Amino acid sequence: MAKKGNRVQVILECTEHKESGMPGMSRYVTTKNRKNTTGRMELKKYNPILKKVTVHKEIK
Repeated sequence: MAKKGNRVQVILECTEHKESGMPGMSRYVTTKNRKNTTGRMELKKYNPILKKVTVHKEIK
């Protein structure tokens, strides 16, 4: 039987873009280790619509 891993895929969504009201959405898909990172992830990623680096938070 295959072993169930601790790595899960998560979606990161831009927080500034949501507040600005502009059309479109900046999202990234990445993986995280569920055992080491139990809380929600926050990473600074590039938003191509706003053309700057913004904070992207994990969504469910």
